[in-house]
Amino acid sequence: MAGGKIQKKRPQHTQGIGGGGITFEKSKGQHILKNPMLVESIVQKSGIKPTDVVLEIGPGTGNLTKKLLECAKSVVAVELDPRMVLELNRRFQGTSYASRLKVIQGDVLKCDLPYFDICVANIPYKISSPLTFKLLSHRPMFRCAVIMYQREFALRLVAQPGDSAYCRLSVNTQLLARVSHLLKVGKNNFRPPPKVDSSVVRIEPRRPLPPVSFKEWDGLIRVCFNKKNKTLGSLFKQKGVLALLEKNYKTLQSLRLSGNPEGIGEEKEITSEDVNVLADTGDDISMMGTDRDNRDEDEEMDTDSVNISEGSTFKDKILEILRQGNFLEKRASKLSQVDFLFLLSLFNKAGIHFS
Repeated sequence: MAGGKIQKKRPQHTQGIGGGGITFEKSKGQHILKNPMLVESIVQKSGIKPTDVVLEIGPGTGNLTKKLLECAKSVVAVELDPRMVLELNRRFQGTSYASRLKVIQGDVLKCDLPYFDICVANIPYKISSPLTFKLLSHRPMFRCAVIMYQREFALRLVAQPGDSAYCRLSVNTQLLARVSHLLKVGKNNFRPPPKVDSSVVRIEPRRPLPPVSFKEWDGLIRVCFNKKNKTLGSLFKQKGVLALLEKNYKTLQSLRLSGNPEGIGEEKEITSEDVNVLADTGDDISMMGTDRDNRDEDEEMDTDSVNISEGSTFKDKILEILRQGNFLEKRASKLSQVDFLFLLSLFNKAGIHFS
């Protein structure tokens, strides 16, 4: 253009298949695995049997899909992008794999998933948490899932008590499943390369699940991880926490007196809705990458903390429960699943509930 500058267009990231090309959109989390050795390693570590139905999420152009079809009885691929769906069907059309591949176009978080034995997936990282818990709520239970996550998220999934990455996500996931780190994956293994490194994690659902109310569990864990490096004695003195627990306590006492406890404490079948209670980690301070919960323990607590009056019998009741289990000076960042289950049982035995 006269008098102006010629603007150069940035080259688009494409991958030619069958003479064509597809533009991958980073905004949609489209980062396709291009390293065939890595694809092979992921499939091997998945332990797929010839009788298995495999669920793949975000298959893209089918690099991983092809390897899965070579090992499994069949593959169900869920893909949101209609361009990828078309490319996937074209790639396997007329091959021996076509009859063993079912492609579902849609949002994996919104669609009903069919039966599957194993999930193997390179997922968009922005759906990591809701997808993980959707899979863990799926019935019937699958054998295992081998999933590519953003490395920071993966390290939180597998973190153990005392690790800096240990948080609500770690505790809630490990209540439902055994998790293990399989592979660290550099960003250059993808096309286009993401801004962060990745990790492959193996998830095996626990059978049976712990006999605990997930609403109760989530309420306890939210309190404990509000500031995970504060002592539990300090956290349970907070005005808001005491007010909530006292309200629940009085409500339950009233229901018992009226002979209508609304099934509290009764055994019931675990539903996907129960599991999904644990999926909301959006307000988890320890997931934000801040150091808010690393402040000095002697620092004066903020205005939403103490003080209920020193003569409060309910406050004394709460502190006595913590003292009874030797939890008064302990911190959530160092507690195991067994510790949290024991603590919850102490509260519930005393008639104190978190939901």
